Amino acid sequence: MTDTAQKTNQRKARIGFRTTEQQQLLIRRAADVSQKSVTEFVLESACAAAENILMDQRLFFLDEAEWNRFQEVLDRPADVRPGLQRLMDEVPPWE
Repeated sequence: MTDTAQKTNQRKARIGFRTTEQQQLLIRRAADVSQKSVTEFVLESACAAAENILMDQRLFFLDEAEWNRFQEVLDRPADVRPGLQRLMDEVPPWE
């Protein structure tokens, strides 16, 4: 990695928080077992948890009845919107 790439990837933002002694020991033990620094362990764990939470905002589960209703809504013909139809009928400027 070049010096420039390393500088752009440097961590500049800071997050600070307090823990109980038990939490700190637990985190340190887990970091040691993972052969990572506490910072690496906490950052990776927090980012993984954040990604899962955000994914839950895009991924949803439906039972069979809900799924069938969802499919019905998706399969309905779209409402015709005159303004949108005119826009779609225009030839794009790059053609």
